[in-house]
Amino acid sequence: MVTAFVMMKTDPHRIPESAQDIANIEEVQAVYSVTGKWDLVAMVKTPNLEDLSDLVPAKIAKVATVHDTETMVAFRTYSDQELEASFSLGGE
Repeated sequence: MVTAFVMMKTDPHRIPESAQDIANIEEVQAVYSVTGKWDLVAMVKTPNLEDLSDLVPAKIAKVATVHDTETMVAFRTYSDQELEASFSLGGE
């Protein structure tokens, strides 16, 4: 299984709608709004790299409000607790 993170620039006035459209894609595990040069980051899982190479241009980049993407493939997850803690910055 391949895990990847897809960073996206979207229409800044439609970030919530963009996030929901992307979240509705089967391979997308979660979508986060983020600070910095990207508007959204999606964590995706595919069976192999070939499926990932199809997913990004054929589904994610086809969302009308997505203007740009960059994909990072994860090599390794060190632990579920470490992963969860890294996304819990700043409380509720």
